[in-house]
Amino acid sequence: MRQELDYVDQDTAESLDLTDRVIKINRSAKVMKGGRRFGFSALVVLGDGRGIVGIGFGKAREVPPAVEKAVADAKKHLVRVSLIGTTFPHATVARFRSSQVKLIPAAPGTGILAGAAVRAVLEAAGVRDALTKALGSKNAMNLAKATFEGLVSMRTKREVSSLRGVQV
Repeated sequence: MRQELDYVDQDTAESLDLTDRVIKINRSAKVMKGGRRFGFSALVVLGDGRGIVGIGFGKAREVPPAVEKAVADAKKHLVRVSLIGTTFPHATVARFRSSQVKLIPAAPGTGILAGAAVRAVLEAAGVRDALTKALGSKNAMNLAKATFEGLVSMRTKREVSSLRGVQV
């Protein structure tokens, strides 16, 4: 079941205090007649630390333009996620390609127990307490996107009750 994403419009995105964090920079080489020609790709997470987060990917011949493209891509994909205090509403398992991430809410003061890619997405979203487990492929891009999908799929009790038309 695929739900509608709560995208943040571009005008609102410009007024937010967004911080970006580079998750991964990858270098690739193409062999040409005169030698190797390098290209770079950057994976960036963008968030305000209060429930708005986006992931972007950019490619260029040098690192700074690749990061700029990734930030621009992340701004286009900003989504509002549900948070309860310093954690998320419920446990979930999210998949992206061959990566799987278990996201489990934690008590205040626990901190984020996660790898680098998952931690970056959670911190950008504003999560302060969470337990995670990465299963399958440990590819940073797949883990970041799986974490993003998991955060987007979560709903609070109030949101579920209003969607179903039932009072809690």
